[in-house]
Amino acid sequence: MMINSSKNKTVVLGMSGGVDSSVCAALLVEQGYNVIGITIKTFNYDDVGGTIEGDKSCCSLDGINDARLIAAKLGFPHYVMDFSEVFGKQVIENFIEEYMHGRTPNPCVICNRKIKWEELLRKGKQLGADYVAMGHYAKLRFDETTARYAISRGKDENKDQSYMLWNVTQESLAHTLFPLADLTKEEVRALAVKYGLRTAAKGESFEICFITDNNYERFLKHKIPHLERDVAGGEIVLHGVKAGVHSGFPFYTIGQRKGLGIAHPDPLYVTSIDYKENRINVGYENELQHRRLFASQLNLIKYDNLHDGKTLTVKIRYKDTDEPATVTQIDGTGNGDGRISIEFQKPKRAVTPGQSVVFYEGADLVGGAVIDEALP
Repeated sequence: MMINSSKNKTVVLGMSGGVDSSVCAALLVEQGYNVIGITIKTFNYDDVGGTIEGDKSCCSLDGINDARLIAAKLGFPHYVMDFSEVFGKQVIENFIEEYMHGRTPNPCVICNRKIKWEELLRKGKQLGADYVAMGHYAKLRFDETTARYAISRGKDENKDQSYMLWNVTQESLAHTLFPLADLTKEEVRALAVKYGLRTAAKGESFEICFITDNNYERFLKHKIPHLERDVAGGEIVLHGVKAGVHSGFPFYTIGQRKGLGIAHPDPLYVTSIDYKENRINVGYENELQHRRLFASQLNLIKYDNLHDGKTLTVKIRYKDTDEPATVTQIDGTGNGDGRISIEFQKPKRAVTPGQSVVFYEGADLVGGAVIDEALP
């Protein structure tokens, strides 16, 4: 998103220490903004376990150091702010609770809304900032016909991050800049070389930041005393008949095939998780196909409601291909509350409670919600 005039405008830039936020910094300085770089500290290593040496996440010690050096090179202030308390309550506690209810959460979606936008904007206002800028590959515009801020897919289809932004509020978007909206990853790296940035060839981070070794099973056992003892030994059930014993229901997800430990002539997959009974239900490939789902925590971007229903394209996970479906709002305002019903034209495989369902109209992000239930 471009603003008509950047003169005397101050922007807080979320800096991970990666190439994307580094190029954002260079572009904003070049455009005349007063930039304040902020790297957020989201957790303490003692609290999450894992290894500092293996941490390649967006909030690692190396990332903080790279962000500081980029800010020094470009001549603007950089601060590290400790958001670990609010991050722990909003993101980590939700992550644990979801897994302990047999669901597979998406913590980055909550982090974007609650931490990277709302908390960072709050801190930014205290520093006199007009905007917050992020290195997401997505576009932002103000639609005068709806009087709403609209997000659309970034230029680089392979790096598009609009899926992760469905939960950001209109209030936050009104103070947001996406400097990389019209760039591809290759163009970003080329700019990093042009500006002489130390992060030009830096690799990318894909893991969840607070699980430094990318082992969520280890993380849950670290956070919950006696978890392994309490959940191990539950039944794996195939069509009402015990087919085996599992190591703990939180360690499985819908669609999982490997690691079931069941001898069977046909491939078996996790079809549902009953956390109350500590039971894993398995079935055949065709039992993973779903035509309809219900979701809650609805947040709308492009429109203020979908009560009349709309045919859109829908994704049920980040790397999913969006497919046509009818999306109908059941109740709520669509500002982080409310429920929706989604009926696909063709069945979708392995719809997973806890994951985000996100819907589009062409390139425009319409909104999203958290999956609660899928029907065959």
